Amino acid sequence: MKKILLVITLFTTIQISNAQAFKGKGDIKFQVGANFQDGGTGITSTVDFGLGENMSYGFVATYLLNADKIAGEKARFEDRADIKARFNANIGSVIGLNPKMDIYPGLDLGTRNFGAHLGVRYFFTEGFGLYTEAFTPLARYDSDVNGFEHYNNQFVLTIGASFNL
Repeated sequence: MKKILLVITLFTTIQISNAQAFKGKGDIKFQVGANFQDGGTGITSTVDFGLGENMSYGFVATYLLNADKIAGEKARFEDRADIKARFNANIGSVIGLNPKMDIYPGLDLGTRNFGAHLGVRYFFTEGFGLYTEAFTPLARYDSDVNGFEHYNNQFVLTIGASFNL
């Protein structure tokens, strides 16, 4: 029994020590989390594909589950949903962070705006970690944002789980 416990402990230690937040070309990450912003909360999912040692591209989909009424009207589906394409600079290894952690600033182009994001993820095992991201618009398609146009067109904070695929 002691030998079995020793083998399991060694295997678990090896698996945890091999966890990496970003591996480079060919790496695929999927993330799902809670979205917090002014006027609503929702769910965000992202997928990122490694292009090289320190860069990746991906996609973001957001849907507000709880959106405030504006002037007595409920938000429609198109008011709540947003899709973005994005580019990340995965700089965790560049600045000498633990391989389990990655910081990735980037740019995104979506249905509402052109923006920037900053994310951090930490992997506990080879397949599972936690992440947080902050998004902000740099240029809105409509300079006079009001009403439901404000949704998904403002500073947004997300936090959730990250998975290696």
